[in-house]
Amino acid sequence: MKRSALRRSGGIAAIALSLSVTLAACSDDAADTTASDTTSESSAPAEAAPSEAESSEAAPEATGAGAETFGEGCAAVPTEGPGSFDGMVTDPVATAASNNPLLETLVTAVSEAGLVETLNGLPAATVFAPTNDAFAAIPEDQLTSILADKALLTKILTHHVLPEKFDPTAVVGEQPTVNGDNLTIEGDETGMTVTDSAVTANVICGNVPTANATVYVIDAVMAGAA
Repeated sequence: MKRSALRRSGGIAAIALSLSVTLAACSDDAADTTASDTTSESSAPAEAAPSEAESSEAAPEATGAGAETFGEGCAAVPTEGPGSFDGMVTDPVATAASNNPLLETLVTAVSEAGLVETLNGLPAATVFAPTNDAFAAIPEDQLTSILADKALLTKILTHHVLPEKFDPTAVVGEQPTVNGDNLTIEGDETGMTVTDSAVTANVICGNVPTANATVYVIDAVMAGAA
């Protein structure tokens, strides 16, 4: 009986030992497989993320007649049609301004003063053109009075015109106007101002070409000595 029991217990122990060895081997194989998979994944080349420059589209550059213009206000100029830079470059200055939605009040003033043909007929000019908002800053009763006074209106408008065509570099300094007084221009394409000592205006869109003039759109009306 004891021998039989010993044989059975010895057999059970052998089976248990065999199972433990087998399980240990399986565990080692699984660990090796996992490590191999992990190594394979980590060694695979990572897909390069696109750079910021590659993922974002480049801002379109101005071309044609608008290529040399400057100022944040240029964004309000139509991109096509008669009022665009390419449209204005083929027209004399008063006609070009009449097609630009930023300059509707100025065009009305030029018409009231009878200066359309005068401005269009200049062989060369530089025009500081106040926007609609610049005229709107004048009290309504005063603006109505100015528009009704042709002599006064003519003085104010010609105070904004130089008798030569100037690019952004050449225009800087003290310049005589068609009205016979002076304007002082300072700055460059990063920021330009024009003053008559009484009012200082900012150029919001500069170096706009027309057939006979260079236009600098400004944010204030300069009345000069008028």
